[in-house]
Amino acid sequence: MTSPEVAPEIVRFYAETVDEASRLTVSADGRLEMVRTQELLRRFLPAPPARLLDVGGGPGAHARWLVEDGYAVHLVDPIPRHLEQAARTGATVERGDARLLTAEDASYDAVLLLGPLYHLLERADRDQALAEAHRVLKPGGLLAAAGINRYASLFEHAAFAHLHGEAMRESISAVLDHQVHDGKRAFTSAYFHSGEELRDEVAAAGFADARVYGVEGPAWSMLAAAERNTGTSFRDSDLFESALAAARMAEAYPELLAAGSHLLAFGRRAA
Repeated sequence: MTSPEVAPEIVRFYAETVDEASRLTVSADGRLEMVRTQELLRRFLPAPPARLLDVGGGPGAHARWLVEDGYAVHLVDPIPRHLEQAARTGATVERGDARLLTAEDASYDAVLLLGPLYHLLERADRDQALAEAHRVLKPGGLLAAAGINRYASLFEHAAFAHLHGEAMRESISAVLDHQVHDGKRAFTSAYFHSGEELRDEVAAAGFADARVYGVEGPAWSMLAAAERNTGTSFRDSDLFESALAAARMAEAYPELLAAGSHLLAFGRRAA
């Protein structure tokens, strides 16, 4: 099979526009995403020293703490800049694509897809990435797959006081209608899932007990807006702790999935 190509605008975004290495540490909402992702992964991952495949793992933000926790982590990413950064985490690294992994069948205890699904705009490509994750997992192995919430841009731009502008309303309306961000404003091209849709895609790929959790909860946009509008860091504040508490409390209520920024789906390959 010919190796698939990553969309050029996605490569440019991560190679030239944004420093993904700092996204989860600099801002309060980034830290909220990191803390909640750690909580959920530590809850469900097999115990170290299990073998983890971090597909689309970027510069290694999660690989770093997973290695520190005692896991054997191999990271795959298509961006050379990310691989240079990830090589410093203690993980092994490889340039590659989620849709065509080089790993052998049934060779990993868990596979993380914490970025690829929302950068694959076509359902067939997302299905292929999930099929590859299923192939390389051992029987009983765990999949953790992230998506961006369909309504995230609505909450974000309302909180940032952007939504009253006609051009912004039209842009966000298009995302709500079609679930695709065109990459013309701030972020690169991306597909935005509903919680139910993400669960169904994971289940359709053959993963048992598929379940979706909200990552940041309902207060993330308020936290982000507070920093944006005041120029003050809220990484270590009562507001951060309150937003974190809200995320934990909301987790048990499926109707609140649509309020978060990111979704995290778990499923298992049949034993």
